[in-house]
Amino acid sequence: MTSLATLKKTNPNTAIQKLVGAHARELSEKLQAHRLKLFPPTAKKTVRRFTSSEVADLLGVDPGYLRRINLEGKGPQPEVTGGGRRLYTVEDLAALRALLDEGAKGGRRYLPHRRPGEHLQVICVVNFKGGSGKTTTTAHLAQHLALHGYRTLAIDLDPQASLSALHGYQPEFDVGENQTLYGAIRYDDQKRPISEIIQQTYFPNLDLIPGNIELMEYEHDTPKALADSPGQGLFFTRLDSALSEVQDRYDVIVIDCPPQLGFLTMTAMCAATAVLVTVHPQMLDVMSMCQFLIMTSELLEVVANAGGNTGYDWMRYLVTRYEPGDGPQNQMVSFMRSMFEEHVLNYPMLKSTAISDAGLTKQTLYEVGRENFSRSTYDRAMEALNNVNGEIESLIKQAWGRA
Repeated sequence: MTSLATLKKTNPNTAIQKLVGAHARELSEKLQAHRLKLFPPTAKKTVRRFTSSEVADLLGVDPGYLRRINLEGKGPQPEVTGGGRRLYTVEDLAALRALLDEGAKGGRRYLPHRRPGEHLQVICVVNFKGGSGKTTTTAHLAQHLALHGYRTLAIDLDPQASLSALHGYQPEFDVGENQTLYGAIRYDDQKRPISEIIQQTYFPNLDLIPGNIELMEYEHDTPKALADSPGQGLFFTRLDSALSEVQDRYDVIVIDCPPQLGFLTMTAMCAATAVLVTVHPQMLDVMSMCQFLIMTSELLEVVANAGGNTGYDWMRYLVTRYEPGDGPQNQMVSFMRSMFEEHVLNYPMLKSTAISDAGLTKQTLYEVGRENFSRSTYDRAMEALNNVNGEIESLIKQAWGRA
């Protein structure tokens, strides 16, 4: 690749632009080659098979009951290995859940769909600072909800589009013009129904609105729209209006917001019914969060005075990348709990090499088998994930008035 010094000799005024452009093109080509190696064009990204004990745990039944269903020939038949292990696909899991729900008695339900009078849950995952674990949190929460039977929509509102990449959508190759949320909330006559933008994923019950750099157009268009139509509240009603078109299709919507308090984030927060703030328990991160909260409070006050929605069912802080043996981190977590009390989730998300290693192949921990890690490393990370997501699931149920 040509160096900056060489480019300066040709034209010093455009040297840095050409160098950055060349780096971008080369990196994009390498990422595409990496993706094709992992997932060839003819292949479809799929979820690993689950053991019978994992399926029983997800369904909330005894493994023996699951075996009896299998022996009676009911529902999907699992793959049986040479060692006698029964393995289920994620589609099998969904089919079993529907089968059990159909025959459920005594008020128990295996399909936790919204019931009459229960409103759509829209959860914004936010923070002012990059690296706080927003995308990892969003991806694992959305997949947890889908695996537990909730009809879930994940929205990638970050122009960097890491959530999209995790679900098999390379932003510069697979997401075209007007195929992000921008297409459904833009201000001109190119606006599209949100239903045309939603994509299915390889997880049953989980759909996705992918993102890419096009989302930044909303940040540029909104100030002009506000100037042209002052007092109209144009920006903070647009996502809520778009989601109303498809709200009957979903139980929960999870939004991965960009690491900035711009119009995209504010639009999402005005459509939200709940807010989850991720925070890494270190002083600089907490200081950054302080600035985020100050700015958010001021902007939400302006929005509320203009008639926007700021009435949330709940708001919680999630401690991420937590290392229990780190003294300063423990002090910071104690400090946060003493200040914010019940607004800090009881369970933190531990820092885990298992989750980091899964990300190298654009996967979440739910997609990677236990055999890829040491048992203790995998179990520790999975326990932390299930604790965090289970606590959030409980908040969703409480918002619906369920026990």
